[in-house]
Amino acid sequence: MIKNYWNRGGKQKVIVIILSLIVIGLLFFLRDDYQPLLLFIRKYIFIILLSALVLVLGLRSFRRSASTGNRLGILGLLLVFFGLLYVGGWHFQLYDYMKTYNVFNDLNKVEIDELPLTQNERIQPLRNIFSMANESVGETKDVSLPHLVRIGDENKWTMAIQPTEKYIWQGISDNTEEVFAVSSTTPFPRFSNENRIPVTFSIGESLKFSRNTYNAVVQRFNPWMLFNYEPSDTFYMKNDEGQWVEVVSLIKWKGFFFPYPTFGGVMVIDNGAHDFNDYIERVTIGKGTFIAPEELKNHTYLTRQNTLSEKVSRLQAESLKFLGGFSDPLPWNMETAVKIPDLPDDQNQQPFVTDFDFSESKSDAYSGLYHWFGLEPVGDERTSLTFSVFVPADGTNTLYYYDHASKKQGYAGVSAMPLKVIESRKEYDWSVNKPVEFRPYIKNIAGRKRMFFLGTISSIKEEGSQFDGSATPDLALIDSEYRDVVWIDAKHPSQWDKTVYNQLNEAWRASEGIGNYFQDDNTMLDALSDIEDKVVSIDSTLTNTSNKDLTVEELKAQIDSIKKARQQSEVERLQRELDSLKALEN
Repeated sequence: MIKNYWNRGGKQKVIVIILSLIVIGLLFFLRDDYQPLLLFIRKYIFIILLSALVLVLGLRSFRRSASTGNRLGILGLLLVFFGLLYVGGWHFQLYDYMKTYNVFNDLNKVEIDELPLTQNERIQPLRNIFSMANESVGETKDVSLPHLVRIGDENKWTMAIQPTEKYIWQGISDNTEEVFAVSSTTPFPRFSNENRIPVTFSIGESLKFSRNTYNAVVQRFNPWMLFNYEPSDTFYMKNDEGQWVEVVSLIKWKGFFFPYPTFGGVMVIDNGAHDFNDYIERVTIGKGTFIAPEELKNHTYLTRQNTLSEKVSRLQAESLKFLGGFSDPLPWNMETAVKIPDLPDDQNQQPFVTDFDFSESKSDAYSGLYHWFGLEPVGDERTSLTFSVFVPADGTNTLYYYDHASKKQGYAGVSAMPLKVIESRKEYDWSVNKPVEFRPYIKNIAGRKRMFFLGTISSIKEEGSQFDGSATPDLALIDSEYRDVVWIDAKHPSQWDKTVYNQLNEAWRASEGIGNYFQDDNTMLDALSDIEDKVVSIDSTLTNTSNKDLTVEELKAQIDSIKKARQQSEVERLQRELDSLKALEN
């Protein structure tokens, strides 16, 4: 048809050329708008091709058949095929089942024999930080979703103060001009002064058109990446030169039969004001510097960092349900099938980004930020902790997991924690107070490594609204083995372990036969003071002329008593260390 129109004359040729240029221009400049369609085709390419093949063959047979009965039979078979495809693939989620199995086969899974310790505990949950940040900005500003990232050697919540999406003109004309960077280890997060950093980004999550982060990143993709990559979470951090940058996590889709998502690297967007050259670059080739996963090690600020999309890490953790084999998660097996428990009252579901110390483990895992998951059996009535999963937050292609079930530890899982906290404080109004975000707290206490869950009590005003954060939230540590709830002081993290010991030491001593720990420092100081007093007394006796008639035997007796006191103190110290070592060996 186009050829016939082309041959009609010169005017028609000009019209065809102009229309072709317009179509090519639209395909080039609007690729960020139709890229979701390309991704849909990529994700379901096998199903689309299979359905198209069956449909073409069925319609061909339908047209060639002269019998009405045969035609009705062919239509019936097509309806049955597409009906089974819908019921099996979408209703029973068999497509997701195969996708997760491909993730499982692609993962480098490492089982660890010892839990890592937690460090740099964050006191506030994510939603509390988000609500407090929104309390600190004006009507025409929004705050992006906080993310826990590493800034130098500190862990901080970072988020952009960006033009609000309620007023379209601000998103068209304004820049992102400030970033919050709040310490995650303080009970008093401050959203002013030095924690409110002036920095300009002409690309932002709430900005419009080519200045939107998603649009700018997609425009930067080459044709191959348009079919295989998609932008995900956006992080704000400092690069190796100390400059603030916007880091966009990328998801890469792999495989032909049932494609599955993996970590695809990051796109780094530098800060800077909007100008004409910036505008030309954005609308033509987008913005950002692509860094592939294998190149991240060349950038120190991206190692041991939080850059992994939670969509990817959740699927990786969920894939551990295939540890018992391909058919184990099916309804008639499920011996080792597990799930990620989601708590209905918690507005931030797993994973919980946590700082772990792997220095004492025998694995090659780094010490830093990880996405942590506590997997539980699939049944709603089963709340035991089956696996602790540690997914490196910097996208390293290794998943570490600790098998609680095979070690028969009998630990309670995350979904069991809210009721234990509620039961321990019946005087609370639990209709407006919610125990949320139970992240792991693993410490060496009383001679052995112990696992707790650290939960925060957050208030909520009404159904569906955000949590109301407090500068000094109520915190609870729940012993996953003994199930006891220990309420701790958010203002004094250094005393948490001692508080736990004071409440549980008698139970531990009765069950485990542990020794005495966390002895009062004053007791030792008093003993040393007594020894010093005796030494002064002897020295005074030897030099005082009024004691000349004191016998040598009496002086020796006093000296022997001092030596005995010193030896007894040393023996007690050595005995405590020996008890600790024996407990660790057991």
